[in-house]
Amino acid sequence: MNKFTYQYPVKVHFGEQIAKSSLLAELDKYGKNILLAYGGGSVKRTGIYDEIISILREAGKTVTEFSGIMSNPTYKKVQEGVTLVRKNNIDFILAVGGGSVIDCCKIVSAQAKLDEDIWELEYSKYRLPTEFIPMGAVVTAFGTGAEQNCGAVITHEEKLLKSALFGAFYDFAILDVDYTMTMPLKQVISGAFDSLSHSMETYMGTPREVNLSDEINEATQRNIIRNIRATLKNPDDKKARSELIWAAALAENGMLKIGKTIDFQCHMIEHQLGAYTDCNHGQGLAVLHPVLYRHMIPQASKQFSRLAVEVWGINPDEKTEEDLANIFVDTLADFIKEIGLPTTFREMGITDIDCKAIANSTMLMNGCCKKLTVEEIEEILQECM
Repeated sequence: MNKFTYQYPVKVHFGEQIAKSSLLAELDKYGKNILLAYGGGSVKRTGIYDEIISILREAGKTVTEFSGIMSNPTYKKVQEGVTLVRKNNIDFILAVGGGSVIDCCKIVSAQAKLDEDIWELEYSKYRLPTEFIPMGAVVTAFGTGAEQNCGAVITHEEKLLKSALFGAFYDFAILDVDYTMTMPLKQVISGAFDSLSHSMETYMGTPREVNLSDEINEATQRNIIRNIRATLKNPDDKKARSELIWAAALAENGMLKIGKTIDFQCHMIEHQLGAYTDCNHGQGLAVLHPVLYRHMIPQASKQFSRLAVEVWGINPDEKTEEDLANIFVDTLADFIKEIGLPTTFREMGITDIDCKAIANSTMLMNGCCKKLTVEEIEEILQECM
C-alpha cells in the first residue's frame, strides 16, 4: 500500500426514522440563522420539506430558503446562494437533497468566506479555501456519496466546463432510508450505478498488488450489484435501499482509496459531456464505461480479470487473463442492459454533440491504466453514439 494519513471528518447518522432526533441533537450546536437549501418541488411533494421546517422551528431557528438548485448545479447558482448567506448573516447551511444540492452548498460555504472568486483561486492560483460556513446534510437522493467529501462538481456555463471545486466538509450527514423511498426508481438505479462507477474507478488505478482497500472495494461492488437487482425486484425493499445508501457513502468517504492510486477517467469524460448536454450523470457513465474499458483491456487486464472472478463470479478455469478481462467488460455491459440503463447516447436523447470539443476539454487522469490521448477520447465518444 502507498503511505497515507487518514482522518474522517463527517459524522454519519444512519438508519430508519432517525432524521428528527439526529437533526435536533446537531442543530443545538449552531447559531440561529439557517440557510435551508434544496432542489425542485420533490421535497415539498413528499412532505420532507414540511417535516424539516417543523424541526427547524422546534429548534428555534430562523430560516432563509435557498431553493431551485438544479441537477448539474451551475456556478451562477452557487453565487446566488452566497448572496443569501451574506445578506442574512447565515450561521449554518442545511442541505436537503441529493448530490447536486449537497455539492452546490459545499462551494457556497467556501465562497461566502472569500473575498475573491473561488474558481480563479483554485484553477489560476492553485490554492484551496480554508474558512467555511458550517454545514449539515440530509440525504434524500443517494448515489454520489457527495455528503462524504469536500469535492463538488459545478458547471461553469460561461466557460463550458463541468469541473471539480473543493469546498467544505459537512459536519454531519443524515442517511435516513425513509427520506429516500420516494425517489423515482429510474433515479435510484442511476444513482446506484454511479456508486458502482465510483468503486470501479477507485479500483482501476495504475497496476499494483491488490491490497485491503481493494478487497473491501470488491465486497462493495458485489453489494451494489446484488441490491440493485433486489431493488428492481421490489422497489419498497428498505433493506436493499439501506445497503445502497451505505454503499454510496462508503464509495466516497475515502475508505476504498486508502493507500491507492485512483483512476476516474470515465468521470472526467462524463463531466464534460454533461457540460455540453446537461445529461443525467449515472446514465452517461453507464454508456461510457464499457466503451472506455474495451479501449483499456490491454493495459488493465490484471484488474479486469480479477473483477470478473471476485465481483462477477466468473469461473476462471481454462481462461486466460485476457479472456477474463473481455468477459468482465461484456458482463458489465450486459448488466447495464439488464437494469434498464442506456447503452448509447442516442438512448439518452443525445443525437448531436461536438465530440472533438468535449474531448479537448476533458481532464486526462494520471492514475488511469491507459494514458488516453485527446484523439482516443474523441473516438470513445463517437463509439458511444
